[in-house]
Amino acid sequence: MYKVGLTLGKFAPLHQGHQFMLETALAQVDHLIVIIYACDELPLVRLAERVHWLQALYPQIEVLPAPDGPKETGYTAAIMRAQENYILQILAGRKVTHFFSSEPYGEHVSKALGAIDVRVDMPRQIVPISATRIRQDWNLAQQYLNPIVYQSLVQKIVLLGAPSAGKTTLAQALAEALQTEWMEEYGRTYWEQHQQDRRLQSEELLLIAQTHLQLEDQAALKAKRYLICDTNAFTTWHFAHYYHGFALPELTQLAEQGWQRYAQVWVCDIDFPYADTWERSGETNQREFQAFILQQLKERQIPYRMVSGSVEERVRTVLSQLPADRLLSC
Repeated sequence: MYKVGLTLGKFAPLHQGHQFMLETALAQVDHLIVIIYACDELPLVRLAERVHWLQALYPQIEVLPAPDGPKETGYTAAIMRAQENYILQILAGRKVTHFFSSEPYGEHVSKALGAIDVRVDMPRQIVPISATRIRQDWNLAQQYLNPIVYQSLVQKIVLLGAPSAGKTTLAQALAEALQTEWMEEYGRTYWEQHQQDRRLQSEELLLIAQTHLQLEDQAALKAKRYLICDTNAFTTWHFAHYYHGFALPELTQLAEQGWQRYAQVWVCDIDFPYADTWERSGETNQREFQAFILQQLKERQIPYRMVSGSVEERVRTVLSQLPADRLLSC
């Protein structure tokens, strides 16, 4: 008999306990379907992102997003009937032979499906964790989340601004205050090592943007809750236009798509004394760069905040706009 398994949940976030259930199910059936519900408890992570986790880790699983699923939970007759009817609607007549869960609802859902009721680690003894505990205590995240999941939950905060606007200084200070990691501007490091006549070629700028994104992802695995990013692909795109009057299409694509990576965008004001070091082009260029950045952000309707004042004042400003150290915070 061809065995079709079903399980469901919010996977908010997907953790090792979920993975144990999924892998148990995969070992027992020929095909596994997962229904994934919307989740008000994890507003910072979209349903599409949670679907991506499952598909990335288990490409053999069939994932059915359920953005309009019933939100009421419990064991009254009305709630159970609503849940059962919705699951049957999603399946659209498809036969399920096994229903996997770690909750008491396994009994009534499996009966409605005419499926075998398979409970997996209900007392949470094999993997002693729950999504609720992780949402309430970020310190559990690195221990119980796959790197793909953990990395996407780290909120990236990007600092933009003209040269000598204090981005690097602020990035270091914020990382210290938050006890987390910061991502240095890879383009600056590359420029210092490879520039010719104070310029880089178009292909080099694309390489910078690609490498910076890869290094960001690596740094996110070490970060705690937040990753502070000193510039992004937009900055590299900006320099491409400054050097050559155009950017390669691949670089433009990275710059445009990159905005989705960042939870917050901060622009450092140019109220710092200008540091006229050898790699910079003067105060006039600084003002022109700053004006260009602000113009581009407004044209693209990218939400951003300005930060001014001393380093201490800037740190206080940014920290005041961060949510509490809980995954369920908005």
